[in-house]
Amino acid sequence: MDTREQVLAFFEKCDELKKCKFIMATTKIKDILKCIVNCPDLYNLFSVVTKDFDYPLVKSKCLVSVNDGVFTRSYIVMPQTVGHRLGFVFCLLVEFDKDTINFNDFLRRYFPEDGSYYASYHAFCDTVIKGLKDAVAQVFKEDLERAEQNAAVPPASDPKSAMISTIDMLISEEKQYLSSSREVPDSEREGGIAMLIQLSEAVKNCNEELINALVCGYNYFVLYNKCVSEGVEILINELAAFEQVI
Repeated sequence: MDTREQVLAFFEKCDELKKCKFIMATTKIKDILKCIVNCPDLYNLFSVVTKDFDYPLVKSKCLVSVNDGVFTRSYIVMPQTVGHRLGFVFCLLVEFDKDTINFNDFLRRYFPEDGSYYASYHAFCDTVIKGLKDAVAQVFKEDLERAEQNAAVPPASDPKSAMISTIDMLISEEKQYLSSSREVPDSEREGGIAMLIQLSEAVKNCNEELINALVCGYNYFVLYNKCVSEGVEILINELAAFEQVI
């Protein structure tokens, strides 16, 4: 399967989970995880976002419980960045699959709705599974658009397409981090973002020489401004791996 076919197969598994009877939910969750393992581009994506991912920390921020003095109310706050959203939902589904978190208890606690499992299950799908599907669609947006325009899509045997999509996502998150950083002066911030934009273009054009120059420049920028994000090491490692295939 090429990239588009892998993504569409994944979407189909997500839709099957949303449409299935509640009693079949854990089986369909297992099917989603199998689809990720069996699709090279998706497997590469989730390998990247879960590498060095601090799931317990993110989980503690996403699964919220508030006591008003009488009742305890629990709810989910989905991560804002695409990478953390992918990592969080993937790890959560693995916990359901391994039953380290009981799916029924989870629904009852975080999606109480009207008290029925039916309503809770659909609320879960509309929040968590839709969030996962939308995040994957965002990462592979260009691949899907190229296919719709009947352009040639690189085959799955060529790892460059998936790696470019993943790197583009990581660069976007780095730009988001830099934009919200209070430690970096505005003049410096603009320069850093400009480097990241050029780096994204260099990756899409497979310009190894320019990638090397921009990585060195951005490394210096990060160290000089002491603005080391959680994802910058993953980005640098993924760029190094990308250079091996171009």
